[in-house]
Amino acid sequence: MTRAVVFAYHTIGARCLGVLLEYGIEVPLVVTHSDNPKENIWFESVADLARMHHIPFITPDDPNDLATIETIRELNPEFLFSFYYRHMLGAELLALPSRGAYNLHGSLLPKFRGRVPINWAVILGETETGATFHAMTVKPDQGAIVAQERVSIGPDDTAFDVFQQVANAGVKALKHALGPLIAGQALHRAQNLTAGSYYGGRRPEEGRIDWRQPARTIHNLVRGVAPPYPGAFTILEGQTARILRTSLQENHNAIARTTGGDGEPLYILKMELDGQPLDTLTFQRRFPHGVHPQD
Repeated sequence: MTRAVVFAYHTIGARCLGVLLEYGIEVPLVVTHSDNPKENIWFESVADLARMHHIPFITPDDPNDLATIETIRELNPEFLFSFYYRHMLGAELLALPSRGAYNLHGSLLPKFRGRVPINWAVILGETETGATFHAMTVKPDQGAIVAQERVSIGPDDTAFDVFQQVANAGVKALKHALGPLIAGQALHRAQNLTAGSYYGGRRPEEGRIDWRQPARTIHNLVRGVAPPYPGAFTILEGQTARILRTSLQENHNAIARTTGGDGEPLYILKMELDGQPLDTLTFQRRFPHGVHPQD
């Protein structure tokens, strides 16, 4: 039986761990994260799945600490798998498995290497993305590609919509790769890094709307950070309002109509003030001058 230690978190982590168990891979240990009480935990739990299957799991602050490395070394894994695990795995960890370490990344590598690739793809107006199963190297998301699955991004899709598609694509990519990988017959295609891109993480404050930007750029930001992510926001007469859904097409159900810096219309379909939803009448009563592009 093939033996693998799994580093995993989030919905994709849980679903991919499920695939390994479905394929009969022995998982003697799962390394995951403790949920952060300050974070909106909307996703599936790797820890809960491990408990359900009586798999031991640990949540080290640093997976590269000596204790974790020695624990994994004693298990003699053939593979290490990383599925949406948030910490980088160092060279000593990556050298432990006898048959290699592999990661699942939420983009079509080499594009969108790095953090929050799905959000970045939506924010930057991409029309497709996907999931890539690849060999791990010390430098993030640079290893040879074993399997990829593509998904399309619609003009009004939010990052959450795309995440659901990428999660399914990740499961497909893993399933396509596992058989050949276990048989020692998986093809590895080197990445052309010059054709790709790298992006870092995002902070909630980066969701502030710059009304000088074109309407489409604003629309892409709104859908790229829409809930369950922190959301785009603006300041209306000194108050913070979250803009949660917009459209570039005329919409008679819009709460408000404004324009981007290019003069093109932008329709606000959903927004909140102090965590409470605003409807059209409430918005007009509280903000009779509308959304000010100079904000």
